Amino acid sequence: MTQKRTLTALFCASSIMLGLTACGGNKAPSAEQSASSDTSASSSGTLDKIKKSGTVVLGYRDSSIPFSYIADNPNQPVGYAHDLQMKVVEALKKELNMPDLKVRYNLVTSQNRIPLVSNGTVDLECGSTTNNKERQQQVDFSVGFFEVGSRLLTAKDSGIKDFADLKGKKLVTTAGTTSERYIRQHEKELGIGEIISAKDHAESFLMLQNGRAAAFMMDDILLAGEKSKANDQNKWEIVGTAPIHEIYGCMMRKGDTGFKQVVDNAIKTTYSSGDINAIYDKWFKAPIPPKNINLNFEMSDQLKQLISNPHDRDA
Repeated sequence: MTQKRTLTALFCASSIMLGLTACGGNKAPSAEQSASSDTSASSSGTLDKIKKSGTVVLGYRDSSIPFSYIADNPNQPVGYAHDLQMKVVEALKKELNMPDLKVRYNLVTSQNRIPLVSNGTVDLECGSTTNNKERQQQVDFSVGFFEVGSRLLTAKDSGIKDFADLKGKKLVTTAGTTSERYIRQHEKELGIGEIISAKDHAESFLMLQNGRAAAFMMDDILLAGEKSKANDQNKWEIVGTAPIHEIYGCMMRKGDTGFKQVVDNAIKTTYSSGDINAIYDKWFKAPIPPKNINLNFEMSDQLKQLISNPHDRDA
């Protein structure tokens, strides 16, 4: 018995030296623990993390048309926000003197995007994420790159023209969004029959098309993006007076001022150089993949003001 305990002790000691975790009933680290360790290891800053790994990890969305989405190539996100992300990548190459800096993409959703940025899994997320005070407690935001209002997408013959017309009707919105939060806070006063939370914008629009909901609430430009995918675009219209206005920004780990400065400067340079105009026209005023539909979405006065005077405040 003593010999057995001695052998066990020797095995455990060896295991500790080798970094194993089999002794004492310990289990291998969970994904959450690994993420925590990664964050701790990179606590010196995202720029150091990128420098050491030779790779920057970009978060992307798969259906936030025309900001960040998958079109023709399943491994290559595209969109207005993605183009701005790549401007940041170019700035990082110069800042770190790494012309061969690699890019790795990490798919995020409305529900997991903030945790994945917070724990260091994703270095930068530029999609369709609203900058608000609640989120500012968890992550930092770049200067804003778009301003939107939340409205309704519905069939032209639905009889719905504004939020007051939702009484007794089913409304779909995307889970984890500010639109979902707002409408759940006001569903009783509006008398909404039922609120359905879909996993992403594509599923939300599918529920609307299938008749499971009478309207789809989301940011107006995202609604325009979903409408562009319909076989018969003329069947649908965007209606209602926006009850909330929001500014999109890129997310990064909180408190990392060095990295944030590089991100902000890259976006500001894109604005001041005028490059932003070509990027905007490419995604909002010209045919876009995968169906080559033109959103014909003119740049708003609010966005022009944001470009002229960039800031990282919420709307």
